[in-house]
Amino acid sequence: MNKNLLRPEIQAFIQSHSNADTASVSLGKSPFPGVAPRELAQQLSGRQKAEQKLPLWYQTPGIYYPPALNLEQASSEATASYKGSLVSGQLLVDLTGGFGVDDFFFSRTIQAVHYCEQDPQLAEIASHNFKRLGVENIIVHTGDGMAQLPVIAGENDRIDWIYLDPSRRKKDRTRVFRLEDYQPRVAEILPELFRASPNVLLKTSPLLDLTQGAKALGNVREVHVIGIRNEVKELIWWLQEGYDGDADRIALDLFYGNSPFRFALQEEQRSEVAFSRPLNYLYEPNASLLKAGAFKTVGARYGLGKLHRHTHLYTSETLIPFPGRVFKIVQTLAYKPGKLPFHKANVSVRNFPENVSRIRKRNRIKDGGNTYLFFIKSLDDSLQVLACEPVKVI
Repeated sequence: MNKNLLRPEIQAFIQSHSNADTASVSLGKSPFPGVAPRELAQQLSGRQKAEQKLPLWYQTPGIYYPPALNLEQASSEATASYKGSLVSGQLLVDLTGGFGVDDFFFSRTIQAVHYCEQDPQLAEIASHNFKRLGVENIIVHTGDGMAQLPVIAGENDRIDWIYLDPSRRKKDRTRVFRLEDYQPRVAEILPELFRASPNVLLKTSPLLDLTQGAKALGNVREVHVIGIRNEVKELIWWLQEGYDGDADRIALDLFYGNSPFRFALQEEQRSEVAFSRPLNYLYEPNASLLKAGAFKTVGARYGLGKLHRHTHLYTSETLIPFPGRVFKIVQTLAYKPGKLPFHKANVSVRNFPENVSRIRKRNRIKDGGNTYLFFIKSLDDSLQVLACEPVKVI
């Protein structure tokens, strides 16, 4: 951490050059003694990325930004705020502190947060930023979190929560996706974690299979599937010592503000969904609902008809609020390649033998416009095209 970057004149430069070409800055000559061009470029680039991902950090003077990879791996402000709402109590230990975004929000609902980070430079940056953000209840520990845990446990009567965001990259920085390839290996260290605290909050890749993850981890009380703008961003697992019941799955999209959709896998297995031909309205569940696997439950809860067992789209005669996109069905057509009366539209496929690219090419459909075409397999296994217009549900 180069503290020269915190000098008032350099901070003023960073504030006033929000749209600078960071590549040019990195390759050019630094206008400030004691600051290398790449260091200045790192601060400019970090602040640019923070504008959307971490608006509070962006708006706070004197924030020091880490290397790009550390900022990329950090939680967004939206997901971190949600995680903060999941915990309460006197003490939380974060074993993999990173840039410290999660800990900032944990500190709002937990009396004391112990931040552990083995990278001393990153720990120093996080400690500086906590002070700039006005946080006083985060204790920073430099070193391996698993080595710090017994020390913290010995000095405190109770640890209410342990938070863990394992590394999902190899030493060469390539990504890993299997739970057993994470560092640390969560399933192996769980007994040690439970000796220190009855509750573990775990963040994993959104690509992890929920059923396989639950089987590998055990003790899963809840798994939260967090989406933003219809893209699944994080899976958050609440592991509770001794818990062997059916885990609740909670799906939500933070951008659209839908209420969390909570269900259990047993409910999904027991649910009976009605099937239907396309009616007046079409419902497309958001990505977090689909990732959570609420294929039958969502139809049963909202009283919707499903178009096909493997076509995860739903329909109704009357319009209802729904956690996903809603469309008015204007026209239902049998699929006849090359004979569709559309020249420009937004194209989606569901349980259909052709991909979007091939459909566009065969039917000469350009992208865009206010028409949405859903190419589907219908209830009788015939191929259909649903021409729709988006509906805003209030």
